Amino acid sequence: MSATLAVAEKPSAAQRFAMLVSDSLTITKRNVIKIRRVPDVLVFSTLSPIMFVLLFAYVFGSAIKLEGTSYREFLIAGIFAQTVVFGATYTGLSLAEDMQKGIIDRFRSLPMAPAAVLIGRTLADMVMNVVSLVVMSLTGLAVGWRIRGSFFDAVLAYVLLLLFAYAVSWILAVIGLLVRTPELYNNANFMVIFPLTFIANTFVPASELPTVLRVIAEWNPVSAVTQATRNLFGNTSPLGPSADVWSMRHPVATTFIWIAVILVIFVPLAVRQYKRSVSR
Repeated sequence: MSATLAVAEKPSAAQRFAMLVSDSLTITKRNVIKIRRVPDVLVFSTLSPIMFVLLFAYVFGSAIKLEGTSYREFLIAGIFAQTVVFGATYTGLSLAEDMQKGIIDRFRSLPMAPAAVLIGRTLADMVMNVVSLVVMSLTGLAVGWRIRGSFFDAVLAYVLLLLFAYAVSWILAVIGLLVRTPELYNNANFMVIFPLTFIANTFVPASELPTVLRVIAEWNPVSAVTQATRNLFGNTSPLGPSADVWSMRHPVATTFIWIAVILVIFVPLAVRQYKRSVSR
């Protein structure tokens, strides 16, 4: 009799999924409200891309010449990719802070799906990246950047940037759960983000890099999303060097592959590390 009741009371797969969705949306709302109540985070996250656009457009742009296109149009896609990756770092930082302050312990005491904390955190950071992309687009238009592709190609470019940032946020969630203090997280994520965004075609063509760095850049996921964004925005030139590797000839497909690979690997890792972290 008791065994029968236990089986009957066990929630079905559909109920567990509905609970996961509901809990994730609740956590997302909590994190978005937190951003609104601490506007300093939003202010500095939008000032940073403006600074990068102006710095590279007016300081380095005068020294870098590209055949067939302006450096400013070449630059913006790289700034977009770099900024959304930087924006994804808030996922790990927020998790490290919540762990230190004991907020995760409060979540643990509630009847909620463990993965909801991570999903809610990553979705909230995607909202912040949307704001950053809007600010960067307006700044880019002010310095001479233009979207020369179709409307649907431009929409796909923005979707790719946001999906890629969402995938990267799961990598940084793992790092945030591994470290024991937010201060240590700042050093740890820098070691991942800095080479990922600079050994790429974000600011200079990959063909201009030394051989070893060029090979790394050509298969770097940041290079894929940057090149895909440039192609979709129509900011490439037929006079420029042609791509020799598959990843740069098919950057949109490469970006989707990287997004899928990152999510398949790091979502389970993040959930597993979350369970370990809250029990230590």
